[in-house]
Amino acid sequence: MTTADSPATAARRPATAWPLENAVFSAAMVAQRLPWTDAPARALGLDALTREGLTRRLLAHLRRTRSGRPVRLSTPYGTFLVPLTTGDAAALLTRAHEAGALGSASGLTPGGQRYGLSPHAPLDREAAAVPAADLDALVAEDVDRAIGARRGDGTLEWHAWYRDMLRLSRRVVAGAAAVEDTLLSEVIAVATAAAGSRAYGAGSAALRRRLDPHLADPDPESLTGRLKARGVDPGAAAPALAHTLGLVSEAAAGTALQALALLAAGAALSPKDAVGEALRRYPPVAAAVYPVRAPFVWENLAVEPGSEILRAPGRLGGARDAGGPDPDPAPAALCGAPVGCAAARFAALVAETVVRAVTERVRPVLIAPGLTADRLPDTLDPRTLLVALEDPADRPGRLGDGRVTVGSATAVPAPARGYAPASYGALAHASADRLERHAESLAACAGNSGWSGNAAGERFRALLLGHAERCAKAADGVRLAAKRLSD
Repeated sequence: MTTADSPATAARRPATAWPLENAVFSAAMVAQRLPWTDAPARALGLDALTREGLTRRLLAHLRRTRSGRPVRLSTPYGTFLVPLTTGDAAALLTRAHEAGALGSASGLTPGGQRYGLSPHAPLDREAAAVPAADLDALVAEDVDRAIGARRGDGTLEWHAWYRDMLRLSRRVVAGAAAVEDTLLSEVIAVATAAAGSRAYGAGSAALRRRLDPHLADPDPESLTGRLKARGVDPGAAAPALAHTLGLVSEAAAGTALQALALLAAGAALSPKDAVGEALRRYPPVAAAVYPVRAPFVWENLAVEPGSEILRAPGRLGGARDAGGPDPDPAPAALCGAPVGCAAARFAALVAETVVRAVTERVRPVLIAPGLTADRLPDTLDPRTLLVALEDPADRPGRLGDGRVTVGSATAVPAPARGYAPASYGALAHASADRLERHAESLAACAGNSGWSGNAAGERFRALLLGHAERCAKAADGVRLAAKRLSD
């Protein structure tokens, strides 16, 4: 082979962006810390002038001018080699991984701060292939608990939802004995935050100590039990279970709630589609940085040590290879591994199961923010979502024996400032429906023949009927206010 024919000679260095391109990309990154800057553009319907709109247009421009090849972009947070399509990002990182050229990945916040990602650990794919019926049974109790914890107006309170989804995640991954082990989730969060730092060793040791009791006598229905049944050594299983529990907790709490919002907005038709769309549009790992420790060549492109590869699945969600297969969004969205991650796919499967279980029981109604299927926002923080869960129309508000079945309010709705009047209208409408159901339930309770035994019973019957009438009048008033706000 001649020198001219050798890969080292034929390979070219990545193209470098022009100063103006660097400036636009940097401005879009810096603006991520200033969400209010999008308000004027959105108010005028000029989505192309929002932060994410500018970023997408710049990436489209780079794909046209650089033949779709990865390009070096300089930002205030570092110089990155940026693949311009999801397919190129996956292929480039796979080649780098095969060459042993990558260091540990770190997340990159919208403001440019690096943070630790859950260290990837391989998970046995056969153990993770849990039948849908088994997963349905595992999540049922905690989904019912989350639905029962709704506020009096039917809306979900984020912290209550989050706690219930962490319980669910511990049950699915570590077993029934881990459901109340809240410290396990806290230790995983601390260890993940310390990933890549000198403190990670101590955090990892504490995590292993917390997992040991659940590994010693695993619940056969859980993922831990399935790994033991397949003969996986507990020492090898511990890192994979810790990684999986971290990803499942993120997907069950955040991604599942985003998927419910997308379903309520008509932007998805099924739980699977909704979870996939949420992961594509709003990945928990919105951007990850991969340091290059050794040289390698990918498709005639020479990547040198000291480079950093930036994978941003949130910004590349719409930049898929033309004519190519639609890639699975879960690995890049949930895990920093340069190659596929079975734990991420399992976490997405759990999120789909949660969404399916919720929608089989109740109907999600998005109160705020106001979304439409044809105009979804570029960011959707699950902590800011206000979702109500409405009982199906065919679910009776009372039982034949007159027992009250509506349930009581578990919390007073928090003030929701800054939402559009229509959002308050939807919230008021849900409250009116609940008041009406409560009036019907009280009237049914008063109609029970058990009150007829003596004078005291008759007095209580009259009291219940009076409460029912007041609830019905209150429902009419609230419904009138809801109509006024929605018009």
